[in-house]
Amino acid sequence: MKFIDLFAGIGGFRVALEQLGLECVFSSEIDYHARLTYKNNFGHYPAGDITRVGEFEIPSYDILCAGFPCQPFSISGKQLGFNDTRGTLFHEIARIAKYHMPKVIFLENVKNFVRHNQGKTFAIVCNSLEDLGYDVYYKVINASLYGVPQARERVYIIAFRKNLNIKDFSFPKPTYEEVYLKDMLLSNGKADSLFINRKDMVLYDDAEDKKKKKSLRPVRLGIVNKGGQGERIYSANGHAVTLSAYGGGVGAKTGLYLISGKIRKLHVEECKRLMTFPDNYILSNNTNQAYKQFGNAVIVKIIRIITKEVLRRIEWSEKKKTQKSAAKPNAYSLVS
Repeated sequence: MKFIDLFAGIGGFRVALEQLGLECVFSSEIDYHARLTYKNNFGHYPAGDITRVGEFEIPSYDILCAGFPCQPFSISGKQLGFNDTRGTLFHEIARIAKYHMPKVIFLENVKNFVRHNQGKTFAIVCNSLEDLGYDVYYKVINASLYGVPQARERVYIIAFRKNLNIKDFSFPKPTYEEVYLKDMLLSNGKADSLFINRKDMVLYDDAEDKKKKKSLRPVRLGIVNKGGQGERIYSANGHAVTLSAYGGGVGAKTGLYLISGKIRKLHVEECKRLMTFPDNYILSNNTNQAYKQFGNAVIVKIIRIITKEVLRRIEWSEKKKTQKSAAKPNAYSLVS
């Protein structure tokens, strides 16, 4: 099967689907630094601004993948469907899907996208996909419950073309694997320069007890300065907080962690592991960009396990069609 990779970032969707044997036939990403990282890993630059790419220029494909930006929609239309997406980047997805009508549309966005503008934005997206001829399913998934030691909640949307007749799709159930941040940490000294020593670091009175307990969620042990974003200290026996593309503080983009009795932020290689990219994935030479890129990326493992279930349902659908077709009597048998 073939897929396209829109708003591709550094290629998390592509890594996951290629691991399952699918072929990428087109990709698009506007950010210069992300395009460079993409090229270093996949051998070519993705197309740039998707608004300048004609839908007819894209090869045929089976699955459309997109981790699209969350934009405000103008809730002025009455249909809450395709026409109301105009002027947004989601409209580019709908435009391309309408032309090609792939079997599946697979989208990812931040958790709060579901509640944006009292849920009206999300309704426009779902209704638009239904208008185009798709059955839509979605779920907010926390990676912490699927063997990824990062509290990262995202909404995943799967839309099946209606003629596949998939009416009861279910997302994979949580696995509750006992994997912790400490399992992702470097042990070669590469992260030693990230340790900090400040007079305004404070550990809570019960930090000593908390740090000994394993947990499938972030466990806060203390703060630096006033404890704002990037200034909270967590246990390595718990899970990491959500990696972010932005945010300040001494632990910007990763949070701070008590490791080997010292406090530091995470190394970009550790971020790569927390996003479940393969060990041989090539990072940006610009460290700040590398942090940002992983903060914006999709978790490869989550994309992969959802895609496996999608492929299983497509196979089931096509098998049923074949069986139904074989069961129909042909014209000769009717005459005879």
